[in-house]
Amino acid sequence: FETLTAALEAAGLTATLDGDGPFTVFAPTDAAFAALPAGTLDELLLPENRDQLVDILTYHVVGGELFAADVIAATTLQALNGQELPVTVDGSTVKIDEATITGTDIVARNGVVHVIDAVLLP
Repeated sequence: FETLTAALEAAGLTATLDGDGPFTVFAPTDAAFAALPAGTLDELLLPENRDQLVDILTYHVVGGELFAADVIAATTLQALNGQELPVTVDGSTVKIDEATITGTDIVARNGVVHVIDAVLLP
């Protein structure tokens, strides 16, 4: 999650997500960031695009601690950026917006992390 960590630092969100929480984070892998169109990530990391980066990153975070069973039971989740995240379940495949959850229930000090295979774009 090196790219996610770098993006959180560039957006100034590290302290927020290190706070008390609890939070549920849908964390894109480094490969998910690499799959963005060429130049997209570099553009987002520029200081003048900080607001857009914050909007994207907070679309990956939900207030509260939601484990896999909680996510599966939902049809939508409220992201920290104020938008709704659609949840779809098709057999054993669970998607948050357009990303597939590939790892679940990684317990953190102040919440839970689920690994996803794509960067969510609000």
